[in-house]
Amino acid sequence: MSNPQAAFLKELLEHGILIDMGVDGLYGRSGIFEEVVECFSQLVAAFGREDQAEVIRFPPAMSRAQFESSGYMKSFPQLAGTVHSFMGDDRAHADLLDKLEHHQDWTTGQKATDVVLTPAACYPLYPAIAKRGPLPEQGGHFDLYSYCFRHEPAIDPARMQLFRMREYVRMGTAEQVTSFRETWLERGEQLMRALGVPVILDVANDPFFGRTGKLLSNNQRDQKLKFELLIPITSEEHPTACLSFNYHQDHFGGKWGLCTCDNATAHTACVGFGMERVALALFKHHGLDVRSWPKTVRDKLWPA
Repeated sequence: MSNPQAAFLKELLEHGILIDMGVDGLYGRSGIFEEVVECFSQLVAAFGREDQAEVIRFPPAMSRAQFESSGYMKSFPQLAGTVHSFMGDDRAHADLLDKLEHHQDWTTGQKATDVVLTPAACYPLYPAIAKRGPLPEQGGHFDLYSYCFRHEPAIDPARMQLFRMREYVRMGTAEQVTSFRETWLERGEQLMRALGVPVILDVANDPFFGRTGKLLSNNQRDQKLKFELLIPITSEEHPTACLSFNYHQDHFGGKWGLCTCDNATAHTACVGFGMERVALALFKHHGLDVRSWPKTVRDKLWPA
Protein backbone atom coordinates (compact mmCIF):
# COMPACT_ATOMS: atom_id res chain seq x y z
CA MET A 1 0.00 0.00 0.00
CA SER A 2 1.40 3.39 -0.98
CA ASN A 3 2.09 6.02 1.61
CA PRO A 4 -0.52 8.82 1.17
CA GLN A 5 1.84 11.41 2.65
CA ALA A 6 4.60 10.52 0.20
CA ALA A 7 2.07 10.37 -2.65
CA PHE A 8 0.73 13.86 -2.01
CA LEU A 9 4.24 15.25 -1.60
CA LYS A 10 5.19 13.68 -4.95
CA GLU A 11 2.22 15.39 -6.61
CA LEU A 12 3.12 18.76 -5.13
CA LEU A 13 6.74 18.45 -6.26
CA GLU A 14 5.86 17.22 -9.76
CA HIS A 15 3.48 20.15 -10.26
CA GLY A 16 6.09 22.61 -8.99
CA ILE A 17 3.92 23.80 -6.11
CA LEU A 18 6.64 22.84 -3.64
CA ILE A 19 10.35 22.63 -4.46
CA ASP A 20 12.59 19.86 -3.10
CA MET A 21 15.51 21.14 -1.01
CA GLY A 22 17.02 17.78 -0.07
CA VAL A 23 15.79 17.63 3.54
CA ASP A 24 12.47 16.22 4.74
CA GLY A 25 10.21 19.05 5.84
CA LEU A 26 12.19 21.78 4.07
CA TYR A 27 10.74 23.06 0.80
CA GLY A 28 10.77 26.00 -1.53
CA ARG A 29 7.40 27.50 -2.41
CA SER A 30 6.14 28.37 -5.87
CA GLY A 31 4.59 31.69 -6.78
CA ILE A 32 1.06 30.26 -6.78
CA PHE A 33 1.59 28.64 -3.38
CA GLU A 34 2.72 32.01 -2.01
CA GLU A 35 -0.25 33.72 -3.62
CA VAL A 36 -2.66 31.33 -1.90
CA VAL A 37 -0.93 31.91 1.46
CA GLU A 38 -1.07 35.68 1.01
CA CYS A 39 -4.73 35.65 -0.02
CA PHE A 40 -5.60 33.53 2.99
CA SER A 41 -3.65 35.89 5.24
CA GLN A 42 -5.70 38.80 3.91
CA LEU A 43 -8.89 36.85 4.57
CA VAL A 44 -7.80 36.18 8.16
CA ALA A 45 -7.10 39.90 8.56
CA ALA A 46 -10.61 40.69 7.33
CA PHE A 47 -12.16 38.33 9.88
CA GLY A 48 -10.13 39.90 12.70
CA ARG A 49 -10.28 43.54 11.65
CA GLU A 50 -13.01 44.58 14.07
CA ASP A 51 -10.77 43.67 17.02
CA GLN A 52 -8.30 46.41 16.03
CA ALA A 53 -5.32 44.34 17.16
CA GLU A 54 -1.92 45.98 17.33
CA VAL A 55 0.21 44.70 14.45
CA ILE A 56 3.71 43.49 15.42
CA ARG A 57 6.12 41.54 13.23
CA PHE A 58 9.08 39.73 14.77
CA PRO A 59 11.92 38.03 12.86
CA PRO A 60 12.00 34.22 12.80
CA ALA A 61 14.51 34.21 15.67
CA MET A 62 14.50 35.35 19.27
CA SER A 63 16.85 35.96 22.18
CA ARG A 64 18.34 32.76 23.60
CA ALA A 65 18.09 34.22 27.10
CA GLN A 66 14.36 34.88 26.68
CA PHE A 67 13.91 31.46 25.10
CA GLU A 68 15.56 29.82 28.12
CA SER A 69 13.39 31.83 30.49
CA SER A 70 10.23 30.79 28.64
CA GLY A 71 10.56 27.19 29.83
CA TYR A 72 10.28 25.81 26.31
CA MET A 73 13.17 23.38 26.81
CA LYS A 74 11.42 21.81 29.79
CA SER A 75 8.41 20.89 27.68
CA PHE A 76 9.57 20.61 24.05
CA PRO A 77 13.35 19.98 23.85
CA GLN A 78 12.79 17.69 20.85
CA LEU A 79 11.43 20.57 18.75
CA ALA A 80 13.89 23.36 19.57
CA GLY A 81 16.25 24.85 17.01
CA THR A 82 19.36 26.74 18.13
CA VAL A 83 21.68 28.89 16.01
CA HIS A 84 25.37 28.00 16.17
CA SER A 85 28.26 29.79 14.45
CA PHE A 86 32.02 29.49 13.94
CA MET A 87 33.88 31.54 16.56
CA GLY A 88 37.39 30.12 16.27
CA ASP A 89 40.82 31.38 15.22
CA ASP A 90 42.93 30.61 12.13
CA ARG A 91 43.93 27.19 13.48
CA ALA A 92 40.31 26.28 14.15
CA HIS A 93 39.39 27.47 10.66
CA ALA A 94 42.07 25.26 9.13
CA ASP A 95 40.70 22.31 11.10
CA LEU A 96 37.18 23.10 9.87
CA LEU A 97 38.34 23.19 6.23
CA ASP A 98 40.21 19.90 6.65
CA LYS A 99 37.09 18.23 8.04
CA LEU A 100 35.00 19.59 5.17
CA GLU A 101 37.48 18.27 2.61
CA HIS A 102 37.41 14.82 4.17
CA HIS A 103 33.64 14.82 4.65
CA GLN A 104 33.93 14.69 8.43
CA ASP A 105 31.70 16.36 11.01
CA TRP A 106 32.76 20.02 10.95
CA THR A 107 29.97 21.16 13.28
CA THR A 108 31.86 20.19 16.45
CA GLY A 109 33.66 23.53 16.32
CA GLN A 110 30.45 25.54 16.25
CA LYS A 111 29.27 27.40 19.34
CA ALA A 112 25.81 28.57 20.37
CA THR A 113 24.98 32.18 19.56
CA ASP A 114 22.62 34.42 21.51
CA VAL A 115 19.89 33.58 18.99
CA VAL A 116 17.46 30.66 18.69
CA LEU A 117 14.83 29.96 16.06
CA THR A 118 11.34 31.06 17.02
CA PRO A 119 9.16 28.04 17.95
CA ALA A 120 5.85 29.95 17.85
CA ALA A 121 5.03 33.45 16.63
CA CYS A 122 3.89 34.61 20.08
CA TYR A 123 7.01 33.69 22.07
CA PRO A 124 8.90 36.98 21.57
CA LEU A 125 5.73 38.96 22.33
CA TYR A 126 5.31 38.31 26.06
CA PRO A 127 8.62 39.75 27.30
CA ALA A 128 8.30 42.66 24.86
CA ILE A 129 4.85 43.65 26.18
CA ALA A 130 5.86 43.05 29.80
CA LYS A 131 8.50 45.79 29.40
CA ARG A 132 5.73 48.31 28.73
CA GLY A 133 4.30 47.92 32.22
CA PRO A 134 0.71 47.11 33.25
CA LEU A 135 -1.79 46.50 30.47
CA PRO A 136 -4.52 49.08 29.84
CA GLU A 137 -7.99 48.42 31.23
CA GLN A 138 -9.10 46.84 27.95
CA GLY A 139 -6.10 44.51 28.01
CA GLY A 140 -3.89 43.84 25.00
CA HIS A 141 -4.71 42.49 21.54
CA PHE A 142 -1.95 41.68 19.05
CA ASP A 143 -1.65 40.53 15.42
CA LEU A 144 1.53 38.49 14.75
CA TYR A 145 2.96 36.76 11.67
CA SER A 146 6.29 34.95 11.54
CA TYR A 147 8.23 32.01 10.21
CA CYS A 148 8.68 29.40 12.96
CA PHE A 149 10.89 26.33 13.35
CA ARG A 150 10.26 22.94 14.89
CA HIS A 151 12.62 20.01 14.50
CA GLU A 152 10.34 17.22 13.36
CA PRO A 153 11.48 16.13 9.88
CA ALA A 154 8.85 14.09 8.05
CA ILE A 155 7.78 13.21 4.52
CA ASP A 156 4.33 14.58 5.34
CA PRO A 157 4.22 17.91 3.44
CA ALA A 158 1.86 19.25 6.11
CA ARG A 159 4.56 18.82 8.76
CA MET A 160 7.26 21.26 7.70
CA GLN A 161 10.26 22.18 9.81
CA LEU A 162 10.06 25.85 8.78
CA PHE A 163 6.57 27.23 8.40
CA ARG A 164 4.58 30.41 8.88
CA MET A 165 2.22 31.05 11.73
CA ARG A 166 -0.25 33.91 11.92
CA GLU A 167 -1.51 34.54 15.44
CA TYR A 168 -3.88 36.76 17.30
CA VAL A 169 -2.92 37.04 20.96
CA ARG A 170 -5.12 38.38 23.75
CA MET A 171 -3.83 39.53 27.14
CA GLY A 172 -5.89 40.66 30.12
CA THR A 173 -8.27 39.17 32.65
CA ALA A 174 -9.42 35.57 32.50
CA GLU A 175 -12.82 36.79 31.30
CA GLN A 176 -11.32 38.90 28.50
CA VAL A 177 -9.09 36.17 27.11
CA THR A 178 -11.61 33.31 27.37
CA SER A 179 -14.18 35.48 25.59
CA PHE A 180 -11.59 36.13 22.87
CA ARG A 181 -10.98 32.41 22.43
CA GLU A 182 -14.69 31.61 22.23
CA THR A 183 -15.10 34.28 19.56
CA TRP A 184 -12.28 32.86 17.48
CA LEU A 185 -13.50 29.28 17.88
CA GLU A 186 -16.61 30.41 16.02
CA ARG A 187 -14.76 32.63 13.55
CA GLY A 188 -12.18 29.99 12.71
CA GLU A 189 -14.73 27.33 11.89
CA GLN A 190 -16.81 29.82 9.90
CA LEU A 191 -13.73 30.93 7.98
CA MET A 192 -12.61 27.45 6.96
CA ARG A 193 -16.10 26.24 6.09
CA ALA A 194 -16.41 29.26 3.79
CA LEU A 195 -13.37 27.91 1.94
CA GLY A 196 -15.11 24.60 1.25
CA VAL A 197 -12.92 22.23 3.23
CA PRO A 198 -14.15 19.65 5.77
CA VAL A 199 -13.32 20.60 9.35
CA ILE A 200 -13.40 18.93 12.75
CA LEU A 201 -13.07 20.91 15.98
CA ASP A 202 -11.55 18.85 18.77
CA VAL A 203 -9.86 19.12 22.17
CA ALA A 204 -6.10 18.74 21.82
CA ASN A 205 -2.79 18.84 23.66
CA ASP A 206 0.73 20.02 22.89
CA PRO A 207 3.51 17.42 22.30
CA PHE A 208 5.02 17.66 25.79
CA PHE A 209 8.21 15.63 26.17
CA GLY A 210 8.81 12.61 28.40
CA ARG A 211 6.91 11.05 31.31
CA THR A 212 6.06 14.38 32.88
CA GLY A 213 4.80 15.45 29.48
CA LYS A 214 2.09 12.80 29.57
CA LEU A 215 0.71 14.30 32.76
CA LEU A 216 0.84 17.81 31.28
CA SER A 217 -0.91 16.58 28.13
CA ASN A 218 -3.68 14.93 30.13
CA ASN A 219 -4.12 18.03 32.27
CA GLN A 220 -4.29 20.26 29.20
CA ARG A 221 -6.98 18.09 27.64
CA ASP A 222 -8.95 17.70 30.88
CA GLN A 223 -9.13 21.48 31.32
CA LYS A 224 -9.83 22.00 27.60
CA LEU A 225 -7.04 24.56 27.37
CA LYS A 226 -6.34 23.73 23.73
CA PHE A 227 -8.64 23.15 20.77
CA GLU A 228 -7.61 22.42 17.19
CA LEU A 229 -9.45 22.76 13.90
CA LEU A 230 -8.53 19.61 11.98
CA ILE A 231 -8.66 19.17 8.21
CA PRO A 232 -7.87 15.91 6.36
CA ILE A 233 -4.84 16.52 4.13
CA THR A 234 -2.83 13.32 3.87
CA SER A 235 -5.08 11.12 6.02
CA GLU A 236 -8.81 10.87 6.70
CA GLU A 237 -8.14 8.92 9.89
CA HIS A 238 -5.58 11.40 11.19
CA PRO A 239 -6.55 14.89 10.00
CA THR A 240 -4.07 17.74 10.31
CA ALA A 241 -4.33 20.57 12.83
CA CYS A 242 -4.54 23.77 10.75
CA LEU A 243 -5.81 26.18 13.42
CA SER A 244 -5.23 26.07 17.17
CA PHE A 245 -6.99 27.91 19.98
CA ASN A 246 -5.01 28.08 23.19
CA TYR A 247 -5.74 29.38 26.68
CA HIS A 248 -2.50 29.70 28.65
CA GLN A 249 -4.20 30.80 31.88
CA ASP A 250 -1.63 32.92 33.77
CA HIS A 251 1.40 30.85 32.66
CA PHE A 252 3.03 33.53 30.48
CA GLY A 253 1.73 36.31 32.69
CA GLY A 254 3.52 34.81 35.68
CA LYS A 255 6.61 33.91 33.64
CA TRP A 256 7.17 37.43 32.33
CA GLY A 257 5.46 39.61 34.91
CA LEU A 258 2.58 40.61 32.65
CA CYS A 259 0.06 42.54 34.76
CA THR A 260 -3.44 43.87 34.27
CA CYS A 261 -4.24 47.52 35.04
CA ASP A 262 -4.88 46.60 38.70
CA ASN A 263 -1.54 44.73 38.93
CA ALA A 264 -3.05 41.23 38.89
CA THR A 265 -1.19 38.59 36.88
CA ALA A 266 -2.49 38.73 33.31
CA HIS A 267 -3.98 35.75 31.52
CA THR A 268 -3.24 35.11 27.84
CA ALA A 269 -4.79 33.23 24.94
CA CYS A 270 -4.02 32.92 21.25
CA VAL A 271 -5.40 31.62 17.99
CA GLY A 272 -2.82 30.34 15.53
CA PHE A 273 -3.18 29.73 11.80
CA GLY A 274 -0.79 27.29 10.14
CA MET A 275 -0.46 29.09 6.83
CA GLU A 276 1.25 26.34 4.83
CA ARG A 277 -1.14 23.73 6.20
CA VAL A 278 -4.19 25.73 5.19
CA ALA A 279 -2.76 26.24 1.70
CA LEU A 280 -2.06 22.51 1.41
CA ALA A 281 -5.61 21.72 2.57
CA LEU A 282 -6.98 23.93 -0.21
CA PHE A 283 -4.79 22.27 -2.85
CA LYS A 284 -5.77 18.84 -1.54
CA HIS A 285 -9.52 19.39 -1.56
CA HIS A 286 -9.89 21.71 -4.56
CA GLY A 287 -7.12 20.47 -6.86
CA LEU A 288 -3.61 21.54 -7.80
CA ASP A 289 -4.82 24.03 -10.43
CA VAL A 290 -6.31 27.06 -8.65
CA ARG A 291 -8.14 28.03 -11.83
CA SER A 292 -10.39 25.01 -11.33
CA TRP A 293 -11.27 25.81 -7.71
CA PRO A 294 -14.96 26.47 -6.94
CA LYS A 295 -16.02 30.02 -7.68
CA THR A 296 -17.20 30.54 -4.09
CA VAL A 297 -13.72 29.72 -2.83
CA ARG A 298 -11.96 31.84 -5.46
CA ASP A 299 -14.24 34.77 -4.64
CA LYS A 300 -13.27 34.53 -0.96
CA LEU A 301 -9.54 34.42 -1.69
CA TRP A 302 -9.46 36.72 -4.71
CA PRO A 303 -12.31 39.20 -4.13
CA ALA A 304 -13.10 41.56 -7.00
